[in-house]
Amino acid sequence: MVNTKVSLLGITLDNPVIPASGTFGYGYEFAELYDINALGTFSFKGTTREPRFGNPTPRIAECTAGMINAVGLQNPGVEKVISEELPKLRKVFHKPVMANVSGFSVEDYACTAALLDKEEQVGWIEINVSCPNVHGGGMSFGTEPKAAAEVTTAVKKVTTKPIILKLSPNVTDITAIAKACEDAGADGISLINTLLGMRIDLKTRKPVIANTMGGFSGPAVFPVALRMVYQTARAVKIPVIGMGGVTSAEDVLEMMMAGAKAVEVGAANLIDPFASKKIVENLPRAMEKYGIKDLNEL
Repeated sequence: MVNTKVSLLGITLDNPVIPASGTFGYGYEFAELYDINALGTFSFKGTTREPRFGNPTPRIAECTAGMINAVGLQNPGVEKVISEELPKLRKVFHKPVMANVSGFSVEDYACTAALLDKEEQVGWIEINVSCPNVHGGGMSFGTEPKAAAEVTTAVKKVTTKPIILKLSPNVTDITAIAKACEDAGADGISLINTLLGMRIDLKTRKPVIANTMGGFSGPAVFPVALRMVYQTARAVKIPVIGMGGVTSAEDVLEMMMAGAKAVEVGAANLIDPFASKKIVENLPRAMEKYGIKDLNEL
């Protein structure tokens, strides 16, 4: 028998497999297909202070070994998430869930995080600092250490639950951002969010995505993600959650060997809704194959 249990900031997970925000809705949609309690946990759809319709269409483009999306954080807003989405989730998921928070100002992040912090089922709050800072010229909070630290400090002041800063890979030095978040009080780091990419339609000679560019994800980004997880895990003392191009149990093991405490699965869920379930089921076999009796050994 192998041990797939891991502890993430004081909460025990049956396994380290976590569907990533934006690829798993609010959970109950996937519960129609299988028992999602098989998962370690999942990070629900990025939630903002106010409702958002998202970006104009088309906002998805296929790529070799991946995809580009510019959905634009479409969500009903934090109040409706609390009043409508989480009650539906509670009926089908009986474990702590990870709340993903997005914002366009420091105040946005703090307000949304404070409201979700009061929800009993929320175990961790994942703060997506890849959003554009409307008061800072449109650059994302996660591209500059001071801005990332400012968000971290503001959220930490209004929450009691562990906060995990989700970092953008679109930076020169990922470790500088991670260390700034740690110094500001972050309990954990998750990475990587999507890389910036684009496609051009040869027939129309125009970008495929209405927004011109979007977030590139999928198997092609795995080596970049692994490198950044490796660097970050050695730069900070707080737990790291790895993600980016994960499609198999072997990828999960590789991420954990790089220093990840748990692993999120993103684009794979959009290609195959059973992807995370299959990874959970294959994990013990992969561990046995490589002589790993306990994931915590890694």
